[in-house]
Amino acid sequence: MSENLGSTQPKIKTIKSGRGRALLFNGIGLIIILILAILGGYGSGISVRRDTQSSVLAQQLGEQFQFALVDMQFGRYANARQRFEFIIANDPSYPGAQQKLTEVLVLINIPTPTLTPAPTPTPDFTGAEQAFTRAQQLIAAQDWTGAISALDQMRKLDPNYQTSLVDGMYYFALRNYGYSLITQQGNLEGGIYQLTLAERFGPLDRDSNGLREGARFYLIGASFWELDWERTIFYFDQVYRGWSGLWDGTMTASERYWYASMRYADQLVGDGQFCDADSYYVSAQAIAPLDSLATEGYELAHSTCFPPTEAVTPTATFSLTPTETPTPVTSYP
Repeated sequence: MSENLGSTQPKIKTIKSGRGRALLFNGIGLIIILILAILGGYGSGISVRRDTQSSVLAQQLGEQFQFALVDMQFGRYANARQRFEFIIANDPSYPGAQQKLTEVLVLINIPTPTLTPAPTPTPDFTGAEQAFTRAQQLIAAQDWTGAISALDQMRKLDPNYQTSLVDGMYYFALRNYGYSLITQQGNLEGGIYQLTLAERFGPLDRDSNGLREGARFYLIGASFWELDWERTIFYFDQVYRGWSGLWDGTMTASERYWYASMRYADQLVGDGQFCDADSYYVSAQAIAPLDSLATEGYELAHSTCFPPTEAVTPTATFSLTPTETPTPVTSYP
């Protein structure tokens, strides 16, 4: 029994030592693989970084070359020289850099001619003064178009002549011209345009600004005429409240509001909305009598929305008058 145990002990030691060597070799191999992987990644990173740096440098050199060409074009030769020298220092074989540097050096050494300033001519204000005087006279005569033409002529002759005063004259002429176009001629588009030009020289006063807004609402409302009576009323209601006499050469704002109210009420009657129609008929009646079509619609709408109530017959009241006075009953003990 003891002989068998003694014979197995060397075998166990041999097996353990073989396993130890295998683990050692495996560990060494793994370390070598890790080292190789790290070295490979490091080398790859260095290569990528070098490629990136080369790409960035190439872009910078290209930009500097273009900037140098611009500097040459505008005579900034010292700047161009520095740029070309920077390019050659980083890339001696950069195409065209050495040749352009030579051209810059030649241009730098060319002497610059001294220019003798020409005598400054004395400005002639004669034409501008005459146009200015003419514009004053036309403004006093309320000839707005003539005044604006005179001011335009003066500005062409001398843009710097009496600048602030001329700006004020422009504002006054344009403001009044736009105002008269709207209120006197019914030219709403032209008036809005002239008032907008006047606003370039200063803020509009309350009246002219309100008039311009009224003219704009008038034009918007007219664009819905016979297409959408409800929207037409919406816009002309606002114009009517502020500028009832505003017109476009055909109808005033109040006339348009009156007519649109009747036609929209007729439309509501056709849709069976009698009470809504009645209110629009009443609004139209406040301006002028209804036309025949609106009168017929109003009678129908009003009678339907406000039907007559039946007369109530008063009931007779009867009072009973006692014929006999009751005799009080006296009780005795």
